[in-house]
Amino acid sequence: MAAPAALYVLAFGVYPLLRGVGYSLYDYNLLAPRRTHFVGFGNYADLLGDPEMRRALLNTALFTVSAVTVELGLGFLIALALWRDDRFNRICLTLILIPVTITPLAVGLIFKGLLLADYGLVGYWLAQWGISPRGLFASTATALPTLVFVDVWEWTPLTALILLAGLKALPTDLLEAAAVDGATALRRLRQIVLPLMLPAILLALTLRTIDAFRVFDIVFVATAGGPGDATTTLMLLAVKDGLSFFDIGRASAIANAMLLCIAAIAAVYIVLIRGADRRANGR
Repeated sequence: MAAPAALYVLAFGVYPLLRGVGYSLYDYNLLAPRRTHFVGFGNYADLLGDPEMRRALLNTALFTVSAVTVELGLGFLIALALWRDDRFNRICLTLILIPVTITPLAVGLIFKGLLLADYGLVGYWLAQWGISPRGLFASTATALPTLVFVDVWEWTPLTALILLAGLKALPTDLLEAAAVDGATALRRLRQIVLPLMLPAILLALTLRTIDAFRVFDIVFVATAGGPGDATTTLMLLAVKDGLSFFDIGRASAIANAMLLCIAAIAAVYIVLIRGADRRANGR
């Protein structure tokens, strides 16, 4: 009975992954397929000394840390505000989830149209007031922070939903007993809510970190990695090398390096989640 699911995973998950690992070991360019030869870990060694790769890694790390930190903080505040189960909060929760239903590609196009200095509804006035004469996406100082803002706008509601589910699962009798004993709201938050919420917090942190680390859609449509290489991320660099320069070996090496980074991040978070879950349940 599990055979169809196993075949699906093998065909669309394991096989492409193994092919990617194989390609990364070759100097393989579609423009000259006859000159393909085995280079071992040569592609990976080239990446270590490549300034473009280091810049893409730095941009990806900055984007991920900034976006996830803001999303986690805002999401927790929104979850606290919507903790009480009444009609108004349910309506608000429905409305704030609208950004999550929009595809990242469309979100990138929407914000690009809004922030263009020539005719953007927001960017035009920013240019007129001298705040951003060339547009927020056209400046090396503001392009990456603007992309972080776009990601925060879209994915903070999802983080809030996960944290709200964690809040609603808290034992109310424990919080009521603490209130009767005279514990202030801040003390209840610090000593009861946050420790019991650690599994949900780490779950939201894991999902958003993995997703933000492989960001591509909004970067591709909003800046295409520019200006210069100010917003080039690892995923965008891999796609450019593979689909623009047809260097399949190098693109596969970048993708595999990303996979290793994501696996390491996920492993750390899984260990933290298990530890937090054991402490929360007294085991």
